[in-house]
Parts: sequence; structure tokens; C-alpha cells
Amino acid sequence: MNVQIFGTKGCSETRKAERYFKERRIAFHFRDLNEKGIAKGELENITRVIPLEELIDREGKQFKKRNLQFMVFDLEEELLNDSLLFKTPIVRNGKEVTVGYKPEVWKGWS
Repeated sequence: MNVQIFGTKGCSETRKAERYFKERRIAFHFRDLNEKGIAKGELENITRVIPLEELIDREGKQFKKRNLQFMVFDLEEELLNDSLLFKTPIVRNGKEVTVGYKPEVWKGWS
């Protein structure tokens, strides 16, 4: 298993995901979206499974701070330029991807 967790250290759902994999002794790589965003190629791999619309956090602080609810914008461009707009955690295992805390899905990955 090659698990990647994309999220932020301040996100409680991301911390729960990390704890889930740690408790089961499953190695994972954590990518802090505060430090480094998601590259275009990675985003393309993720959107093969999850539609772009489901990746943006329309309830999040960053979305509201930037007043995006009042604007027309290119979804992919905004996500690539501002990684804090993503719903977190995004958990990836090869071609499988989840958004949010989804232990019921992760159970079937091993």
C-alpha cells in the first residue's frame, strides 16, 4: 500500500485520517497543503476518481475569505493556485482516492 494524505496540520479530519493509518501500522506520506500544493498531474490523477466540484471546500474559510461565492472562476485553476481551497483530507492509494474521513473505504484497501 502506498498511501498519501493531503491536508493541513490544523484540520481535525486530516489528523483523524493520520491516526487511522498510524493505529493500523500502515505507512503513509503526509503532504501539508500549507507548504506545497497539488501539482497539475496529481490533480488529474485525483479527478479520474473524484470530480473537481467535490474537491473544492465551498464552506471553508479560504473560500469565504476570497469571496469566491460571488465570483465566476475556473475551478481547476483556483485549486492549483490556492491549495487551501481543497476539502481535506484527500487520501490516495494508487488509483483509489477519497475526500474526507472515510475509514469504511480505507478498510478495503489492504
